[in-house]
Amino acid sequence: MRRNSPDPLIQELVQRARATQLNRRQLLRGAGFGAALLGAGSLAACAGPSGPGDGSGGTVRWANWTYYLDYDEDAGDWPSLNEFMERSNIRVEYFEDIDDNKTFIAKIKDQLKLEQDTGYDVFVPSDTTTVRLVEQQQLLEFDRTLMPNVDANMIDMVQHASFDPDRIWSIPYQAGMTGLVYNTQLYPKGVRSVSDLWSPDLAGKVNLLTEQDDTLALIMLEQGVDIESNWGDTEFEAALAVARDQIDSGQVLTVKGNSYTQDLEQGNVWAGMCWSGDIAILNEEAGEEIWKFVVPDAGASVFIDSFSMPLAAQSVEQVHELIDYYYEPEVAAQVAEYVQYVCPVAGAQEAMAKTNPELAENPLIFPDEEMSKRIFDMRSLSAEEDNRYTQAYQKILGN
Repeated sequence: MRRNSPDPLIQELVQRARATQLNRRQLLRGAGFGAALLGAGSLAACAGPSGPGDGSGGTVRWANWTYYLDYDEDAGDWPSLNEFMERSNIRVEYFEDIDDNKTFIAKIKDQLKLEQDTGYDVFVPSDTTTVRLVEQQQLLEFDRTLMPNVDANMIDMVQHASFDPDRIWSIPYQAGMTGLVYNTQLYPKGVRSVSDLWSPDLAGKVNLLTEQDDTLALIMLEQGVDIESNWGDTEFEAALAVARDQIDSGQVLTVKGNSYTQDLEQGNVWAGMCWSGDIAILNEEAGEEIWKFVVPDAGASVFIDSFSMPLAAQSVEQVHELIDYYYEPEVAAQVAEYVQYVCPVAGAQEAMAKTNPELAENPLIFPDEEMSKRIFDMRSLSAEEDNRYTQAYQKILGN
């Protein structure tokens, strides 16, 4: 699921989930059992076991998002990670420490600034956060010659970022799309464009997302804005006005982060904006396609979470080996089958077809050519723009 600015309850549930071995789909239903956990203190993030291999190859400390790596709930470990450790004799200490970009970076910002050890050799922030780290020169460059699988298998969709055109500071780990969703049972009419959300028969049944870059990107695309180019205040304010008007009129019921999925499940929201991986998870849990993910006619926006190394990383060579391993198609397919986000590795679809043919045809994991043409990467904002636009968006939300 998308993770920026998560609902506080979801943050608490994420912290508690590993201790009780909850599966990730239960997190989408967090409100149903969250009351029992509200009084509990948060737990320290969990590190993976030393696992197979003798550790003679060194140690890598990897911080990632919760439920963002294939996990065996019965064994209580990560199969692909075990295979890497056995093959390489590199011990991986795996930390599910990223619940939110801003809070994660806030914990290590002083060490980053002073070029001191952060406690991690590699972490996986979203590109919208990585751009700030690149600007502040707080990351090490990757040596792409040490990662032949990355060079050979990175898909075109994630090859270049405006802040890192050659991907030397950030190596994509997973990606996803911000698009539209509708309930096929409660609203079979469906939606194809952002303006369809403003239909009178959806009054009070629509959600938007707390992330201003995601919500406004979809509105801008419908307004004909090239979100990958040098749009500015005029385009931002025009999109903001649409969101403000629909919120003020009552057309929009909620503007939420991760917890919007609960409104979908409960039937409070019939249509709205969403993140692609969430919809795949909801439908898998339901056992049928109740919710339909839609790439709007004008296009969807993409978000990317990428491997990055802080300046004081202690196991640089081992990090390269780890990343290159996850760019092997068979390994990438194994991870994609669990996380169900857009896989950045060419060949993974063919590998998955051998083990899960139906899922291999899922365009939310492997966008087809037609879909790929309608997915756009929002241009990176300057620090000044980011601060000003975020404040403006928060204001229309009443914050």
